[in-house]
Formats: sequence, C-alpha cells, structure tokens
Amino acid sequence: MSNPTPTRRSFLKKASLAAAAVPVSGSVVQLAGAVHQGGEKLKLGVVGFGGRGTGAVINALRAHPENVLYAAGDAFADRIELGLYEAKENTKGVVRDEQFDVPAERRFVGLDALDHVLASGIDAVILASPPAFRPEQIEKAVGKGLHVFAEKPVATDVAGLRRVQAACKMAREKGLTVVSGLVYRYHAGRRALVQRLQEGAVGDVLAIQGDYVTGELWSFPKAHEWTEMQWQLRNWLYHTWLSGDLIAEQHIHTLDMMAWIKGDTYPIAATSLGGRQKRTGEQFGNVFDHFATVYEWEDGTRGFAYCRQQDGCAKSVNEFVMGTEGRANVFLHTITGKNPWRHEGKVPDAYQVEMDEMFAAIRSGKRIDNGDYMCNSTMMALMGRMAGYTGQRITREQAWNSAEVLVPDKVRFEDTPPKGVVAIPGITKFA
Repeated sequence: MSNPTPTRRSFLKKASLAAAAVPVSGSVVQLAGAVHQGGEKLKLGVVGFGGRGTGAVINALRAHPENVLYAAGDAFADRIELGLYEAKENTKGVVRDEQFDVPAERRFVGLDALDHVLASGIDAVILASPPAFRPEQIEKAVGKGLHVFAEKPVATDVAGLRRVQAACKMAREKGLTVVSGLVYRYHAGRRALVQRLQEGAVGDVLAIQGDYVTGELWSFPKAHEWTEMQWQLRNWLYHTWLSGDLIAEQHIHTLDMMAWIKGDTYPIAATSLGGRQKRTGEQFGNVFDHFATVYEWEDGTRGFAYCRQQDGCAKSVNEFVMGTEGRANVFLHTITGKNPWRHEGKVPDAYQVEMDEMFAAIRSGKRIDNGDYMCNSTMMALMGRMAGYTGQRITREQAWNSAEVLVPDKVRFEDTPPKGVVAIPGITKFA
C-alpha cells in the first residue's frame, strides 16, 4: 500500500492547517552566535518562489508569530507575485498581515536575486530555486552568517556537492542552523519506526525496497519571448544540469529514507537500469523517466530503489524493510514478525514540523545541523544516476572522484544552456 502523490493544491491546503510541533531532534548543539528570543522579530528571505518555495514560506511564517518574510527573490517577476499571493491566501486567519513585509524594493528579480536577498538584512533564508544553484546559494548564505533552509537535492554534480560540504563545515564553525528539505526526517511516524528498526525490531536488515513510482509533472510550453535559457529555467525538472534528473530531484526522499534506516551508513556501489520510454519529446529535455537501482551496502544489505514519472501506470510511494526477524511497511508505520508494532496517534504535518523545529532551535540558542545527511543522500542519488546513465556498476569512491561538471560558473539569460544529451547506457561514458 502506498500514499498518493500530493498535488501542490493539497500541499498548500495541508500547510494552512494547524500542526503540532515535536521535540527538536537530530544533531543539535549550542549556538555560538546571537539568539533570537521569543518576542524578537526574525527576518526571512526566500530565493526561488515556486511551489516549494511558497509552501516553505507558509510553514516558516506559521512557525512563530514574529517570523517575518522580509525579502523575496526569483529569476522571474511573475513567480514572486504569484508566490506572495498564494502564501497570503493560504495563511488567512493564521498568519498576521504584519508577517508579510516585502515592499517592492525588497522583491528582487533576475539571476542575481540571491545577492540582493542576502544583503537585505535578513536573519535566515529559504533556498528553493533549481538545485543547480544550491551550492553557490549555500556558500553565500553561510558566508553572510545566515541560517539556511535548503531544499533537496543540494547539488546536481559532485563538484557542486564538494562546495556544499565545505559550506556546511563553515556553518558549524559559525554556529549556524542548516535544515534540509528531506522532509521524511521530520515525520513523527517515520521517526518512531526508524528508531525501532535501528534498535533491531526486525533483526538484521537484509533488504530495503524503496519506491517513488508516480505520474508525470508539470511543464511550460516555450513562449516566443523566452530565450532557451529562460525556457530551461522554467522547466528545470527536465534538464540534468538543473535538476539532477528525477532520481535526485524527487527519488532522493526514498534514498535518504533507506540510508536513515541503515543508521546513516551509505552504499558502497550502485547498478541501475534507466531510460526514457514515454517522456521522449523535446519539452522533456534530456532526463530519464525511470530508474531501477540496486544499492550495495558493505554489510551485504541490498537496497532496491525504483522511481518512475509516467502517467497511466501503477503508483507506489513507500519503503519496505525485510529483516531476519520481521518486516516493516514504512508508510503504514508498522512492523510484523517477532516484534509487531504500529505507530498510534496523530502525525503532524512534517513540512510544518521541520520549520517549527528550525525556528525553535534558532530562538532557543541551539542549532540543527542536517548538513551531513543532505550531502550524503545527494551523493547516493548522483551515484545512482551515474550508474543509470552509463550502464556500469559505480562505486561510491568512483562517484566521489567524478570529474563531471554540469553547471557553468555563470548563468545568464542570453547564454546558451549546457548541451543536454540524452544518456545511452553502454555508450555514455563515466566522467
């Protein structure tokens, strides 16, 4: 049994409902910097005001009545205006009007919007633009001494991922909070289940099946006034240099869950079957529409990870754990076998919980550090993509030593985007 894929409308509706916070978890250490007390205004910025950026803003403003959206940036003006409209509409009666303090002079449009948002006087930033830009964004935000919420994945190539790792190290030294958009980690039912699995509730874990098998997503037809770069930025999902492919931009939730179950140990190798069967038109860029990846852990555990974005097909978004003494269904939060268990009680909206915990940590003088797992789970996704694109078994060491660079140093609207060639397993070479 699997959960249906949420639509943007259902997500925004959920975000407007009351949600109870759960205790701050994970890596929490004392903050070296300033503490924002309960009644003190905390100024937020957002870079990337699409669907996920809008949802994150809603949750951030709901997290505390003195959280204020102070600056907004996006490559496109219409995205800022629509994002603000939807955020206000979906928080009526819950968020005070004063929490939206984004006059025209603090609405920044263009590919340099990040720099203006970071220089606007904010305390924390939500980074929700296409993943290709995340390494530079995290670097600059941490360099400015800002707390960071970073959507997933945090890079589309290993070169970018190394930059994120270095920025996360700097964040630790500065005492800054870094929260990841890998939202399963903030889900109460999954937290309780993973704790039991790590304590041995199913014995030794032999195999994990992880599914993110769903339908097709949005795309925008090319307007005559758009450059090729603008069109790709509007349709970033379908260009590997921008999204990392579906194994990274969506399936990473599943991969992160698998690694979490394994106590944040990561696979040593991956093989993958992937390709394009249904989404073959020009509007779908150069990404695949399915991957079937086998991950190998050093202790012999196998992870069978399936993702697909095709309409008209069966769907499954879930993880299944097979152990020597039982099995677990992650979506149902159940364990069967020697130690049967089922999670009981209300499960708060995880999207809200991650923001509640982030801002509680900032205001309490502690920090949350999600840097390690957001980098390692991104690496797990990139390793699977490399295996799928080449048709080869790719080790973790090989992946970390990859010389592939997908993202240009500078991106301008008038530039020609990176050449997106559709990979052919057995022909495409590992870089």
